[in-house]
Amino acid sequence: MAATSIPQLKLGAFFLIPGHHIAAWRYPEAESASVMDLGLYKRLAQTAERGRFDLIFLADSYSVSNRYPAAIEQIVSARPEPLTLLSALASVTSHVGLAATASTTYNEPFHVARKFATLDHLSGGRAAWNVVTSKYDEEAHNFSQGSHLLHEKRYERAEEFVRVATGLWDSWEDDAFLYDKENAKYADRSKAHPLHHHGEWFSVKGPLNVSRPVQGHPVIIQAGASEAGKELAAKTAEVIFTAWPTLPEARTFYADVKGRLAKYGRAADSLIIMPGLFPVIGRTEEEARDKKARLDALVPVEAGVTLLSALVDRDLTGCDVDGPLPDLPQAEAVNAGRSRFQLVKELGEREGLTIRQLYQRISGARGHLEVVGTPAQIADTMEEWLLGGACDGFNIMPPYFPGGLDDFVEFVVPELQRRGIFRTEYEGATLRDRLGLARPVHPAAAAGATSR
Repeated sequence: MAATSIPQLKLGAFFLIPGHHIAAWRYPEAESASVMDLGLYKRLAQTAERGRFDLIFLADSYSVSNRYPAAIEQIVSARPEPLTLLSALASVTSHVGLAATASTTYNEPFHVARKFATLDHLSGGRAAWNVVTSKYDEEAHNFSQGSHLLHEKRYERAEEFVRVATGLWDSWEDDAFLYDKENAKYADRSKAHPLHHHGEWFSVKGPLNVSRPVQGHPVIIQAGASEAGKELAAKTAEVIFTAWPTLPEARTFYADVKGRLAKYGRAADSLIIMPGLFPVIGRTEEEARDKKARLDALVPVEAGVTLLSALVDRDLTGCDVDGPLPDLPQAEAVNAGRSRFQLVKELGEREGLTIRQLYQRISGARGHLEVVGTPAQIADTMEEWLLGGACDGFNIMPPYFPGGLDDFVEFVVPELQRRGIFRTEYEGATLRDRLGLARPVHPAAAAGATSR
């Protein structure tokens, strides 16, 4: 009988500078003044590549969080535009994938398709697009809109948006450009395919004025865990970033989404699920807990209440912080991020937490898995989730930068490698290769193969 191969972790490094803990900017070891410093991002990207990470990831939003008084004063609210930054990082890395968020609510498909296709070419096939629908009215106000689209409408638009973008990536067949100087033929016109899309949300003629990406299509990432989000992911996503604080919840989500793939003609391994992991690392468990306590002690009450207010879509600034959460609606009544709302609400209600206790619990991980301990203890949890049907890998969320990422690469990665669940060298030429995802076949080539 052939030996069963050991599953291999996929790892993302989630760059949220100066750190994922809400008080990271106050932590003595965090480089808080370097949020816009290319040198820091270059160093972090090369650290992630040295650690053999599959990808680095930059989130994005289109507003400054200023609904609550403490937001601008006490929370980091200005960060670089990710595609511009990743284009720069493409020139100082060779293997690590480059993933960025772009909203389907406040962009047009042609723009997004063109930018990610370009990044894929510049990086030699390492681009990935995190598809989001955005959350808040503040973003709508920056795009000449009075309010944010309703949740269901956002996902309807997102599904068509992704369909148009992937169609634009197929504007040219892989061998459409000939560069034939002698015969004055730069491209084969028969291998250009205008899209001629006319839908509910978009009308796009095409073709895209960028040749087909190196990967065929940049890798598609999705992060929603609402019902609409899970369905969109099952239909269109190749990677899911998700947030679950416990193993049973993660297992349930994993089985649910993977179970939806068959109706779209997809195999289970065509979708990679990567929960967020907030690791606080110490040489001893006591040292790790002390580090976490020092971070938590730096959270001003106003900032903690602001963070929690945003996550539950309810202004809590006038509430008693040592009292319980007020009655909150069902997730279906919320027009912001429903899945994170539900997760935080259930955590507070299940454990009977006060507002102060709840914001302390989420000030770092924000509802993701949090592990405070030694490298071996963190590796234990990662291995348990991988082998226990809860994930295919993790999106690592260091509490502060650069030290949190340095510690993970120096101490946790070797532990994972010793256990045989993480690579020691990169394999394959593109991000798709390293994630084990197939390169999309061009529709014209697929049609030709069928006709034969």
